[in-house]
Amino acid sequence: MAHAAPTASQRYRQSLTDQAKHVNAFSFAGPLVLGLFYGLWTAFLERDKGPVTAGNVFYGILCGVIFAACLFGLDRMGTRMLAELRAAAYGAFAAIAMGYLYSLSGQSIFRSVVIALAVGLAVGAGAFYRFHMREP
Repeated sequence: MAHAAPTASQRYRQSLTDQAKHVNAFSFAGPLVLGLFYGLWTAFLERDKGPVTAGNVFYGILCGVIFAACLFGLDRMGTRMLAELRAAAYGAFAAIAMGYLYSLSGQSIFRSVVIALAVGLAVGAGAFYRFHMREP
């Protein structure tokens, strides 16, 4: 029996299953809350010190839904990616989201790109560190 590999105990397998259920409950609420804040922020920037209109509200809802859907999809697909690719995807997502928000404020496109790159690199580096620290 030297060729037989030991198997994980039933208790260990149950703890992994319970942990996966716990993560799934929060992986739905997280993108939803962040999408809400992102939508409010875009609606506020789009309003540009004017009155609140139905167009601003619809624009904020649309941006929030798109943001939450992309983040939810990235969270679901990310578990099947390598840690490096997953960190790069989160960095790119953060860069695109922040660059778009900064461009709504009326600044130059060059400044928006610089801010987006800085945020994307910081989020990518942080995600890379986090994913490598939590690898089995």
